[in-house]
Amino acid sequence: MSLSKPVLGLILGGGLGLADGLSGFLEPSLAPVMTSVITFSMLKGLIAGALIGIFATKVHSMPWGLLVGLLIASLLSLVVILHAGMTLFWDIMLPGMLLGLIVGFVTQKFGQKAQSTLPAR
Repeated sequence: MSLSKPVLGLILGGGLGLADGLSGFLEPSLAPVMTSVITFSMLKGLIAGALIGIFATKVHSMPWGLLVGLLIASLLSLVVILHAGMTLFWDIMLPGMLLGLIVGFVTQKFGQKAQSTLPAR
């Protein structure tokens, strides 16, 4: 089974985002807001994965894939940080940046390349 790069990014980003959100159970102070932590972590991962996958279909370069993955995930993490508060800066930013690097690597390395819609002659 081969997946397109955006679909691969979406699946991997969502899975890593879910794992990131579930890791919030390790911090007892987050217990009252765990539903929103899991939801927004997974949403952040899905959006980042899809955007990184779309970039990977257009640009076939590992360094650029890693850099763009890092930037997209960092920007989305920053949005969450602005909502959650600066006291959780590194708790949100570091896993987000790691997600971007992993998804950027996997979508560049694996995933089906976009197929041409032009008929063969």
